[in-house]
Amino acid sequence: MDGMQQEAELETIAHRRLSDYPDWGYLLREVYEVYRHLSSGGSDRIRTHQKTVREAISRVKKSNAEIRFDAPAQKPVTAHLKRSLDEGRLERTAPLIRAVESVQDHLIWQYGYEKVPRGLDKTYAYAEFCGPNGPVLTDEIILGLVLFAPGCTYPAHAHRGISESYICLSGAVSENHQGVYAPGSMIFNPPEHLHRITVSKLEPALLAYAWTGSKETLANQKMVFTRKRK
Repeated sequence: MDGMQQEAELETIAHRRLSDYPDWGYLLREVYEVYRHLSSGGSDRIRTHQKTVREAISRVKKSNAEIRFDAPAQKPVTAHLKRSLDEGRLERTAPLIRAVESVQDHLIWQYGYEKVPRGLDKTYAYAEFCGPNGPVLTDEIILGLVLFAPGCTYPAHAHRGISESYICLSGAVSENHQGVYAPGSMIFNPPEHLHRITVSKLEPALLAYAWTGSKETLANQKMVFTRKRK
């Protein structure tokens, strides 16, 4: 390939936009719809968070955000992904599950922690699909998926300056041993809220998540587990 061809190819890659990849637009739309129709349970804080998520997604779509594809990556827990997607097709979350299936070959599954607790490397991973790390590039919001193997315990952690919500897509989880969240339900974690997640021993769990906060906070977010006091 000569220099002009290489330059033309790089220019094409640099100008990939959301409108060029309908499956990613559909994925964002399905997330938007979940946050539009899911009940807030009468909570003003949750209702405000849902609106914040929808408004951020609308800005991403209106801007025709840049798309960047890096090499997809798997983790041991992604061996449970097919089961999670199969189960999710039977739930009220089926439209979002189908949208995830359309882009799953481009997902980059990762841990996000410098040091992963023993055993968690086989039972957990997440994949951001909209945010500072892409593939849909934006500083407005972070959207992604988190996958847990059956019986996983996700250690206690909190997020500074970030409001977080999980939408259960398949399986069942508990947070801080305070209720069980089945497909179609939402978990809301305000900033600084310490939370620990446990997963059913029978089935994996697939959750979608949304992080909202200042652009600077989202760009510099760090994932750290709470250390046990000795």
